[in-house]
Amino acid sequence: MLTNWEPWAVLGVLLAVLVGLVRQVAGPDLLLLGALAALLGFGQFSERLPDAPALVAGFGSPGLVTVGALFVVAAGLTQTGATQRLAAVLLGRPSSPAGAMVRLTLPVAGLSAFLNNTPVVAMLLPAVRSWAQRVGVSPSKLFMPLSFAAILGGTCTLIGTSTNLVVADLLRLAPDAETLGIFSIGLVGVPCLAVGLLYLLTVGRVLLPDRGSALPLGGDAREYTVAMRVEAGSPLVGKTVEDAGLRHLPGLYLLEIERDGELIPAVGPEQVLRGDDRLVFVGVVDSVVDLRSVRGLVPDDDQAMKLTGPAARRQLVEAVVSPSCPLLGKTVRAGRFRTAYNAAILAVARDGQRLNQKIGDIVLRPGDTLLLETQPGFADRQRNRRDFFLVSAVSETGPARHARAPVAFAILVALVVSVALGWVSMLAASLLGAAAMWASRCVTGTEARRSIDMQVLVVIGAAIGVGRAVLDSGLAGGVASGILGIVGQHPLLALAAVYLLTNVFTELITNNAAAVLMFPIALTTAHSLDANATPFAIAVMIAASASFATPIGYQTNLMVYGPGGYRFTDYLRVGLPLNALVMAVTLAVTPLVFPF
Repeated sequence: MLTNWEPWAVLGVLLAVLVGLVRQVAGPDLLLLGALAALLGFGQFSERLPDAPALVAGFGSPGLVTVGALFVVAAGLTQTGATQRLAAVLLGRPSSPAGAMVRLTLPVAGLSAFLNNTPVVAMLLPAVRSWAQRVGVSPSKLFMPLSFAAILGGTCTLIGTSTNLVVADLLRLAPDAETLGIFSIGLVGVPCLAVGLLYLLTVGRVLLPDRGSALPLGGDAREYTVAMRVEAGSPLVGKTVEDAGLRHLPGLYLLEIERDGELIPAVGPEQVLRGDDRLVFVGVVDSVVDLRSVRGLVPDDDQAMKLTGPAARRQLVEAVVSPSCPLLGKTVRAGRFRTAYNAAILAVARDGQRLNQKIGDIVLRPGDTLLLETQPGFADRQRNRRDFFLVSAVSETGPARHARAPVAFAILVALVVSVALGWVSMLAASLLGAAAMWASRCVTGTEARRSIDMQVLVVIGAAIGVGRAVLDSGLAGGVASGILGIVGQHPLLALAAVYLLTNVFTELITNNAAAVLMFPIALTTAHSLDANATPFAIAVMIAASASFATPIGYQTNLMVYGPGGYRFTDYLRVGLPLNALVMAVTLAVTPLVFPF
């Protein structure tokens, strides 16, 4: 029973944050910072609440710094094309929907175990769209499994998600708790992954909707013409157009080849490529961006990039509206979108179809896909803000540094091995890995800064402070007593209650905030039972990541929401059974490998 006013005050702050997140009053970073400010004010009247240094201590936690450093490591792998090259080898070229699903989910889960799953999903979206066109299946049959496989893969290692790192760091500071190794969570995560993938490949595949893509690959989307040159000595030399993967590109076709002054206008799939061949493509903006990342192709500077349009300096940009966009719930005209972003919306896509309303009358929602015409610099500015996801600009997207891909991959392997063998701590390994990526020029200083998701770091740091208030105020003890009052002194039932509560929170707010806020409750519950705290921490990690039932609970779900043409109910239909399966596996396996 909560007899003091402090736990009620903390509970009120938490409820205010929850309501603000659900109603999208502001982003989670701003709401949690506001919660810290409120708790600091309450702390002036009570010694039971943490003081200012304790509330902001989370911003200097090793887990938060590790997450920031790993963003840079992931950027190095992306900028060098290491992840694209590895994905191309693993994914292959499936010829059927079932084959595409198998070849998609396994490599994505593997990559997400060692890389942040957000760039993994962003990197593979164009490839998945290409598959959809090749095998004649709607992208909605593949985009949701792409996100779900990335989430499941992140539960297999300590570095798979920022949630795992932060909870492991909090557990390390708990009294009499064990330190988790990089693969410790995999003892539970791998079984969850196996069951989850089996579900996606069988029952889940049947439940997936069949809808078109958000932005049709044809139609009135602005097309671009782009000339690329085959580098002499590149891997493309000697390959046919089909084998080089240039035959079935989404929204893009090979118009002609110029070779030694002669023109080959009708390019067949068996045409063999030669060094210095000049390839002329026609396609939409996203496909032009993807084309420039093909290893062995370099831009031909003599060819104009644009088909039409008198404004030579303008560019087309595709962007997906995020939950933290300040114009949500407003019409484009009332929100003065052009003034706010110096960009004009050409089209809005939602649920797989363009809207029939005039652009100015459309009310913006999270997951809307916008086709924008804007001035250079838009993508650069928006990378440092969280108003949009997947901002993609043609003229400012350079080719990958393919020559440094082996170096980037070697740095990742060294990081994982050094931590697994206990040579260095996770914090030291991540910082050394980030420094090595910069020193070896796998990533520039500007790219490294852009890669760090400050919203994620602010959410983690602020949530740690709020979690400290939950513990110190007595709210954690009160909630733990309530849980035990319902389930009794049975550790497994208490574990189930902690998992379920965390899972509900993560579907409504963000995974990092849900994990950090639930951790003190889980820890107090374990101590009240005189049980090992590790299985409760593992349950919080898995439950906070296992967000499949809503598009807003996990960032990758929202990233595929608009492009896949999904509806909110699609996540409920496909995701709720997966939530239940992962929970069942976690509760069955965790006590076996981490006894109470």
